[in-house]
Amino acid sequence: MLCDAAQDRPEQTAGPPFTLTWNIPVSKLFSPLTLPSPRGGLTLPNRIVVAPMCQYAARDGETTDWHLMHWGNMLNSGGALFTIEATAVLPEGRITPACLGLWDERTERALSDTLARARALAPATAVCIQLAHAGRKASSALPWQGAQLLSSAQGGWETFAPSALPHLPSEPPPTALSRARMNQIRDAFVTAAQRAARIGVEAVEIHSAHGYLLHEFLSPLANQREDEYGGNFDNRIRFPLEVFAAVRQAFDGVLGLRLSASDWVEGGWDATQSAEFAKRLKLAGCDFIHVSSGGVSPAQKIALGPGYQLPFARQIRAASGMVTTAVGLITEAAQAEAILQAGDADLVALARAFLYQPRWGWQAAAALGGEVIAHPAYWRCLPREAQAVFGRVSVGMR
Repeated sequence: MLCDAAQDRPEQTAGPPFTLTWNIPVSKLFSPLTLPSPRGGLTLPNRIVVAPMCQYAARDGETTDWHLMHWGNMLNSGGALFTIEATAVLPEGRITPACLGLWDERTERALSDTLARARALAPATAVCIQLAHAGRKASSALPWQGAQLLSSAQGGWETFAPSALPHLPSEPPPTALSRARMNQIRDAFVTAAQRAARIGVEAVEIHSAHGYLLHEFLSPLANQREDEYGGNFDNRIRFPLEVFAAVRQAFDGVLGLRLSASDWVEGGWDATQSAEFAKRLKLAGCDFIHVSSGGVSPAQKIALGPGYQLPFARQIRAASGMVTTAVGLITEAAQAEAILQAGDADLVALARAFLYQPRWGWQAAAALGGEVIAHPAYWRCLPREAQAVFGRVSVGMR
């Protein structure tokens, strides 16, 4: 007995097998790319990355059923690399009380179980995890509850930063980090990366963007230390590089970094500094760089528009020669293809577009003549004009 989905189909008369000829040149978006690593590299079947997206659904750092549903969708999206949201390496490094963590055996066990269950429901898709510490932007309310800094009475906690400078003038200042606590944070990034490797994650992205801790060290707007970790460019990049080098030594999978290429504030961190930092990262063994911007200052003036961060990605890629990921208001397949064809980036990452349309990768394949891998349960779903999206597996299915 066929399932209802098959029974609902109209009776088909016998005839020649259905074939579909594509007269579209091979898309660069749907060409493979190998990310290098000490382990030997990771080959992606296409250039689509599902960017990390905070879900604010964790319970005391642990994954919940929401993550199982969300990850199952993203792993069935047609993207080649799915990135798990910003995952705190310490409890105080969470952005909100509902943010994901990977700081002990309990959070590791929960993440491992949820990821294994999600992967069992999806094709073989590479998984990356973004490891993070929120710095002075930690201890915040959920976005739909105002996103303001929480007091201790509201369930908040002590926050830490390079300097005792609040993100907003109305907020209490964070605690300036001591060298001992900086070492603890560095070691927490290392331990979290080792936990990620144990649960089968193929890639790690260190979060150094959007005004969180490592970005705070980079930016002179947030870092006004007077020791060897503040002041000039070499001092400001010192701690982020130390964290990266320590993780690189402990993790032999694909390792990259997400960077805010500009603070969008006069006198702040900028694209020229970002390009030089990227060159130092490459020397330290960085395999890819994910180029975003902003987040460290409420005074930022961002010129929003489709592909508004592409000039940063282009400059950093040219300067470093590193595999570069472009992100930011990329919504259309033709737009993503044009970015790659122009040499602005090697990978294209989308976040909100995948939340709105979890099968964005399938639609892009239909538009560009590419193919994606899908779970067999979905092989019968394609409309006739898009039959080639799953290759030949869906042709002739009843």
